[in-house]
Amino acid sequence: MQALHYPLTLTFRITTLANDFTATDAGGRVVAYVRQKMLRLKEDIQIYSDERRSQVLYNINADRWIDWSAAYQFTDARGTPFGKVARKGWRSVWRAEYEIIDQHDRPQYRIREENGWVKVMDSLLGQIPGVGLLSGYVFNPSYLVTDHRDREIARLTKEPSFFGRRFRIDKLGRTETDDDNRILLGLMMMILLERRRG
Repeated sequence: MQALHYPLTLTFRITTLANDFTATDAGGRVVAYVRQKMLRLKEDIQIYSDERRSQVLYNINADRWIDWSAAYQFTDARGTPFGKVARKGWRSVWRAEYEIIDQHDRPQYRIREENGWVKVMDSLLGQIPGVGLLSGYVFNPSYLVTDHRDREIARLTKEPSFFGRRFRIDKLGRTETDDDNRILLGLMMMILLERRRG
C-alpha cells in the first residue's frame, strides 16, 4: 500500500457473514479491502486492493490453531514473508498487547491498549439488550503503536458507531515504507482479533 494519506478509516460490514472491512484514506479513497475466511481452524486473511477483490496485495496467516500466543505472518502477493504480529499471551487478557516483528524475526514495534477498563465496560454493557446498541457510542478503546524507544508511531481508535464498526488510524511518527505496511497489517490483524473478543 503506497502513498497513504492519514487518517485511515476502517469500516466493518455488518450485512455479511464474513468478518470483513474496508480501509479508506483521508480523501475517501479505498486503499484496502480486508476479508477473513470463515470456519477456519487457523486464521487466513486476504488484503485486496479494492472491494471488488480484483487483486490480492497481502495475506496474513496464523502459525498455529487458535491460541493465546499465536503469531500471524504477513506475506506479499508473491508469497514472500516480510514480518508478523504476535499477541503477548496472557498479558493480553486484561490489556491487549501485541508485538510487530520484522522479516528477520526482530521485534520492531509494540501495540498496546491504552486503557483496559474501556474494553471491559464496552463488553459488559454490550451484553445488555437495548443498552448494548448504545455502548458503541460511549466506550471507545484505543491502541497505541510505539517503537523500541517508546516513541509514539500510530494510534488506532474505535469511533462512536452502532455495532462498533468504525475505527480510525492516525499516524503520529515517521517510519520507513516497509515498516508502514507491517504496522498497518499488524493493526488490521489486531483489530480483527480484538473486535471478536468484545
